[in-house]
Amino acid sequence: MADQDDTTSKQERDTGLLGFSTRAIHAGQDPDPATGAVVTPISLSTTFAQDGVGNHKGYEYARSGNPTRTAVDTQIASLEQARYGMSFASGLAAEDNVLRLLTPPHAGGRRILLGNDAYGGTFRLIAKVWEPMGFPWTAVDLTDIDALRANWPDDTGMIWLETPTNPLLTCFDIEAIASVAHERGAIVVVDNTFATPYLQQPITLGADIVVHSATKYLGGHSDVVGGFVATSHDGYAERIAFTQNAAGAVPAPFDNYLVLRGVKTLAVRMDRHCENARAIVDLLVDHPKVERVLYPQLPDHPGHAAAAKQMKDFGGMVSFQVRGGATTARDAAMRVADATSIFTLAESLGAVESLIEHPGAMTHMSAAGSPLEVPDNLVRLSVGIEDSADLVEDLAAALDTI
Repeated sequence: MADQDDTTSKQERDTGLLGFSTRAIHAGQDPDPATGAVVTPISLSTTFAQDGVGNHKGYEYARSGNPTRTAVDTQIASLEQARYGMSFASGLAAEDNVLRLLTPPHAGGRRILLGNDAYGGTFRLIAKVWEPMGFPWTAVDLTDIDALRANWPDDTGMIWLETPTNPLLTCFDIEAIASVAHERGAIVVVDNTFATPYLQQPITLGADIVVHSATKYLGGHSDVVGGFVATSHDGYAERIAFTQNAAGAVPAPFDNYLVLRGVKTLAVRMDRHCENARAIVDLLVDHPKVERVLYPQLPDHPGHAAAAKQMKDFGGMVSFQVRGGATTARDAAMRVADATSIFTLAESLGAVESLIEHPGAMTHMSAAGSPLEVPDNLVRLSVGIEDSADLVEDLAAALDTI
């Protein structure tokens, strides 16, 4: 009976029958059978002994599989309510492996539809690496479902969306977009980095594949670079896993351990990120030096209805556009970004410390001159988990410098 109970408990942890935080702490993370250690060991071995040719314990070579990687793959797949999870060396490595599903052309389509607001690195990968190899792309407004349906290019093989987007935080109706795409045989990929599986599970809304930069909220401490892919589609999972093994974009065991550790506190961190973000928004919405605040909770925000429908809360990212005043709007935005003391001027996002940046000159510089170019007076905040009063005071002082 004990074995039966243990098996049932493990199945519940790994398949989503228990609560989110319980699965974050336990899915794929049984105590070590050899020592009883409750923390999943970091397995550094590059090769594994076999009892006979082809007879092993599930591992043979570290590029193909690693016990620490298996733990984090099980953990995050459970949180995304996906059947399969695969961790990668970086978010862009994960994205590149997903894009390889287009070779040979998926359902006759080679074109990628990309939301007209997206991470600069994703844009660069698609526009500068994949398009020269014969895979065209089109930037589309994914808030208008009727227009998407009416103007769908016949050669589309994949639609790629972030929701909320980076850096304008626009939100899209995943279920509606997936319905249009699946009618036309296209793969639906959702970058869930900003929302995290705590706030949104795209696969339950019709997405085929979810991607993450695990560097951000999943790791949560600015100390690891990683990527993740989740899917419940047998064929896509098999091809992505094959390509990863063949091309070798695998994370190191210690990186897997850091992501595994970070995800354990994802729920409590996201609650604090969201709470602090609302305090920042309260400062900005009526500030005389702020032209526009971009946050999904605001009723006039693009995609607010979609966010309210499919997200548990509205996230820890806040963007805003500043007024120029005595200087140009771009200079004013850069001055604010440079004037904070608790918000750190840095790229990246999703960690415990608050970050501030000027996307046009930093993370989204590669999109300049493209349909994804961002406003030059835009400031993006990754609101951390410090005391909210300190963050509000810090940003208010920075705004006073313009």
